[in-house]
Amino acid sequence: MQLHPEVTSAIAAGRPVVALESTIISHGLPRPGNLGIAREIEQAVRDGGAVPATVAVVAGQPRIGLDDEALRVVAGSEDVAKVSVRDLATIAARNGTGATTVASTAHLAARAGIAVFATGGIGGVHRQARESWDESADLGTLSRTAITVVCAGVKSILDVAATLERLETLNVGVLGYRTDAFPGFYLADSGHRLDWRVDSAAEVAAVMRARTELGTDRFGLIVANPIPAADELDRALHDRTLAAGLAALSRAGITGKQVTPFLLDYFHRETHGASLTVNVRLVLNNARVAAEIAAAYADLR
Repeated sequence: MQLHPEVTSAIAAGRPVVALESTIISHGLPRPGNLGIAREIEQAVRDGGAVPATVAVVAGQPRIGLDDEALRVVAGSEDVAKVSVRDLATIAARNGTGATTVASTAHLAARAGIAVFATGGIGGVHRQARESWDESADLGTLSRTAITVVCAGVKSILDVAATLERLETLNVGVLGYRTDAFPGFYLADSGHRLDWRVDSAAEVAAVMRARTELGTDRFGLIVANPIPAADELDRALHDRTLAAGLAALSRAGITGKQVTPFLLDYFHRETHGASLTVNVRLVLNNARVAAEIAAAYADLR
């Protein structure tokens, strides 16, 4: 792995660092605006008091923290692969360029010694998983990776209840950040209650330190941070678009890896870009909160 000098310096000095995934840059946001948004996300981390470390594979080299040239490559190239943990060795051996998912970002960040990671939403159990066995690799990776992930829950296109059940089975802790409800990505409340709530970055940091002391830090920890209610997608529009999107998905016979991109594109198109605006706002919110948590944790170490 290649660490950016600023990231290396911060880790060595015990200063707060926040990892950021790159799939949202190359696959989740439209060009050319994605480059500017990627920089905004990094700035949100800095504004929260931490060093941003965007993760990607560039010319076969896993990078923890990207310089401007590398960020431009990930944002602007048409042939950037979407890379999960199982793909890392292959893309590296072939000198390819890949955007890291939640799973691969968590894996690489933890190896680099980064404790906190910000993303939009984690993957989960897909609807109809009883027949398809379609479950995101994010869950398995978080069950064996020592990292705290700040996210806005999982996308409502997934089976939220089943995802929460799997997280419990896999010993992945879930904390509601200033909420008693698990967020629904585009919505502040998915309708599912949580067992644990925290109301400050210091509380999250205290949990992180206790996990280390008790030896439970080999499992991931999710900090579920809802988008502010004022910024969420209109609920009637959300529900209508979700129902129509699932029906369109069934008619098209789409399965596997193409399900999520299809439904996200459907949301973007049918909400006339409103879902994309919400997506950007929640990622920026998560980046800021993650930075505050990383700073509070650094103070305890």
